[in-house]
Amino acid sequence: MNPTAEVAAGDWTAMAEELDAYGSAMTGRLLDPAQCASLTELYETPELFRTTVDMARCRFGSGAYRYFADPLPQLVRDLRAAFYPRLLPIARDWADRLGRPAPWPDDLEEWLAYCHEAGQSKSAQILLRYGPGDWNALHRDLFGDAVFPLQVVLALDEAGTDYTGGEFLLLEQRPHAQSRGAATLLRQGHGLVFTTRDRPVRSRRGWSAAPVRHGVSVVRSGRRHTLGLVFHDAA
Repeated sequence: MNPTAEVAAGDWTAMAEELDAYGSAMTGRLLDPAQCASLTELYETPELFRTTVDMARCRFGSGAYRYFADPLPQLVRDLRAAFYPRLLPIARDWADRLGRPAPWPDDLEEWLAYCHEAGQSKSAQILLRYGPGDWNALHRDLFGDAVFPLQVVLALDEAGTDYTGGEFLLLEQRPHAQSRGAATLLRQGHGLVFTTRDRPVRSRRGWSAAPVRHGVSVVRSGRRHTLGLVFHDAA
């Protein structure tokens, strides 16, 4: 498959509407099983990564993830570059509704240069691995003041075949209301676009920012790999 073409061919109007309604939206298939396997196999090449995080040791959950080093593998680079211009109009629209600045230029490399000038110069692209009993605590991928409000996770294994459990979790704190949760079973080769930090929701005052955190439920069996695409760099 041509992932760049598949991203461009997505129904981005429908996905923008779903993001407005739920804070996340599933893409169509972007990667075939062979491409998923090729990304999973990168985990076994430590020199491709700048650091490995043991989630249990850091009290983030259980399991491990690795941050890619620069330069990124070509497929990872291509996917991020393909998503950015599709997500940018949504990000700008959300900022407008919340009365916030929208510092994101049309060009991804220009935005990353802005991140570097702000002291966020390390790759934030993640390859995650979970085994039986592993999980990821609810969190937000924030590394400084430079933040892009949307990110993407791509499933590299087949739910129900390669692993069970391991649903993607999203928890949204609604204005003047109880929090709302959602669980999504990711489909191999598909991406899930979701809220990085907060998103606009209607309130009595017009638009309010609803904080959002994400995580992963306990993997009950097998092994689960995902690729995380973050559109700001880390400090």
